[in-house]
Amino acid sequence: MANKSIQFLSIFVLLLGFWGLSDATKYRKMVGIYELRKGDFSIRVTNWGATIISVVVPDKQGKLADIVLGYDKISSYVDGTSYFGALVGRVANRIAGSRFTINGTPYHLYRNNGNNSLHGGHRGYSAVIWDVIEKVDSDSPYITFYYNSFDGEQGFPGDVDVHVTYKISPDYKLTVTMHAKPQNKLTPINLAQHSYWNLGGHSSGNILNHRVQIFASHITPVDSELIPTGEIASVDNTPFDFRKPMTVGSRISQVKGGYDHNYVVDSTPDELGLRRVAVVEESQSGRVMELWANQPGVQFYTGNFLNGTEGKGGVKYMQHAALCLETQDYPDAVHHANFPNEIYGPGQAYEHVMVYKFSARK
Repeated sequence: MANKSIQFLSIFVLLLGFWGLSDATKYRKMVGIYELRKGDFSIRVTNWGATIISVVVPDKQGKLADIVLGYDKISSYVDGTSYFGALVGRVANRIAGSRFTINGTPYHLYRNNGNNSLHGGHRGYSAVIWDVIEKVDSDSPYITFYYNSFDGEQGFPGDVDVHVTYKISPDYKLTVTMHAKPQNKLTPINLAQHSYWNLGGHSSGNILNHRVQIFASHITPVDSELIPTGEIASVDNTPFDFRKPMTVGSRISQVKGGYDHNYVVDSTPDELGLRRVAVVEESQSGRVMELWANQPGVQFYTGNFLNGTEGKGGVKYMQHAALCLETQDYPDAVHHANFPNEIYGPGQAYEHVMVYKFSARK
């Protein structure tokens, strides 16, 4: 299905570290880099972690730039800890104490963030090879990846079939469709797309001058470990209020550690069930990114933990080099009855749709 522009890479996926030498020698899969292109709009993705590697769009003068952070080599994604562009799950964000209970049955997860589980554990969906189900080059090219998440993976119950489709349109839209279906047990599911955005270009510095509008009047406050307290708090008269466009840097000093919080999206759904989530604008390039999705929350993260990671072209990504807008269910929902349910069982389907709309203002 791949065309000549596809670069295939055969790697061991560092299986030595995941399963041991004996297993590694008998388990190989191909990792590929795939391009979707329509005119001057293109993205590159890989089936390692169903990861977005690049998103190239024009600025107000027609100049092209790659606006997501990432690496030059697949091996860097294997070794990386920042989740650049990855599809994260089975449960995105943090689960307190790396444990939860369903109908009286306790489950214990892999701890990879202090005492907590983050983005599915040390080997979540961002750290596995997905199968390429379909790649279509058309007026709106797309690619679909598939992963079978097995019962007990990182401690999660039940087998789950997971699909993600990346599709671009001639009108500069990138649609991400995530679908998951449990096969035999009740299990929490909360997938997220973890791209880091800098509309000036991935190598252009920090995002403190990006103007951001988030269509949310409440957040779910967190404790010192970034775990939600269970409260749903108004953003009125706080540095978390982005209901009107504000630069990221205008009040970030008032937020300890920077923004890394879930916002409760409250805009009205359209006929497809999608809500307008956020608008980001970078004045020098004129680039604008508008995000729509069907999830109740969005994690606004300002690259607080970036500390000189070497990225594409040898660029050093420093703190606040990019921002993330990860639509999702509320974090740690398994521990808060007042949060939207994220437990799915056999016969139930998890559906998560995101639409990024890119443009440039002169």
